Amino acid sequence: MKLHELRPPAGAARARRRVGRGIAGKGGKTAGRGTKGQRARGQIPLGFEGGQLPLMQRIPKLRGFANPFRVAYTPVNLDALLALGADEVTIDTMVNAGLARRGALVKVLGRGAVDRAVRVSAHAFSASAEAAITAAGGSVERVAPPFGGGRPPARGNALTNR
Repeated sequence: MKLHELRPPAGAARARRRVGRGIAGKGGKTAGRGTKGQRARGQIPLGFEGGQLPLMQRIPKLRGFANPFRVAYTPVNLDALLALGADEVTIDTMVNAGLARRGALVKVLGRGAVDRAVRVSAHAFSASAEAAITAAGGSVERVAPPFGGGRPPARGNALTNR
């Protein structure tokens, strides 16, 4: 037996039905599409939704990527903290002074000089701010974020249970 003599077993390979070749054979005239209607004529474009604005046109274009797990801090500099004149600065003190909003995460940044000992508690500190506070004889206390030690819960309409 040679390679060109190989044939599939009987009934394994069937020729596809050729429809729309006159009214004599099976699948003639309407070619299995029924009579009239949208599906009987032409071809419906991919993504067509019956006249409703298609999904590909409804979604926003060129908006970039918004990370739903982003942790956003409110920056507060050392010079703003020292302007309060308090020996102990907490998050509530910063909220009452208008430096941060209630419920926001606060990060202390290192702009400004520290000339006295101050106890500061916040969610995060820059390395320069922490070094400046401890060098002046103060102390730094990190407050745990409200969502725990991991990452925050996802935000946004697509990720909330509606």
